[in-house]
Amino acid sequence: MRYLLLLLAVLGGPARAVAAERQLSVAAAANLKPALDELVRAFEARRPEVKVRVTYGASGAFFAQIQSGAPLDLFFSADRDYPQRLVAAGLAADEVVYAIGRLALWVPAGSSLDVERRGLAALADPAVRKVAIANPALAPYGRAAEGALRAAGVLDAVRPKLVLGTSVAQAAQFAVTGAADAALVPRSLASSPELAVAGRSVPLPDGLAPPIEQSAVVLSGARSPGLARDLLAFARGADGRRILARHGYALP
Repeated sequence: MRYLLLLLAVLGGPARAVAAERQLSVAAAANLKPALDELVRAFEARRPEVKVRVTYGASGAFFAQIQSGAPLDLFFSADRDYPQRLVAAGLAADEVVYAIGRLALWVPAGSSLDVERRGLAALADPAVRKVAIANPALAPYGRAAEGALRAAGVLDAVRPKLVLGTSVAQAAQFAVTGAADAALVPRSLASSPELAVAGRSVPLPDGLAPPIEQSAVVLSGARSPGLARDLLAFARGADGRRILARHGYALP
């Protein structure tokens, strides 16, 4: 019996190791969901032995989790600052810029706001009660939204109306569900089927909201660093770039 148990342990050990090598845990900024979902499907179709599990949220929240030892392989951030800080702390390998994002102003389909002509100035209208953005303390696109409002000269008027989502996805949800009259979200989300059907959007000019470079890092504690590098290379390859461009991103 002891011999049988030993044999099962020997045979079972490598099998478990192989299975673990085929799992990839990814943390990604919420603005990436439409694009990265498609990109992961394309990657898994090419590598059917690999299963990619993606968790979406605010980049700042993932940064804190990684500092605390979260078991992740790859981190797609919504900016370059968080990845650079992880590299400086020895928690990640060199960062790689994979996409460039931009902001859009989104309003529900029934909105009477003339955002096409007035842009961000429309948000100062007394009829606008709530404006959703991602929390600037956690989300790079939230900081960009705040900066755009400041550059447009309406931040003081709009600040009392701001409702903060924990991520850009939640900010968009506030507007879609009627909890806000407008939202400042990435163009990639504004052009997604769900938001495109539920409302309309106008891109913010680069003078108000400069393009946001987004980078990714393979984490030092990755359990599957090879797979993480493969997925990142796929995202930066021809197929990945086509997917990112189709979802509204500019490319590095």
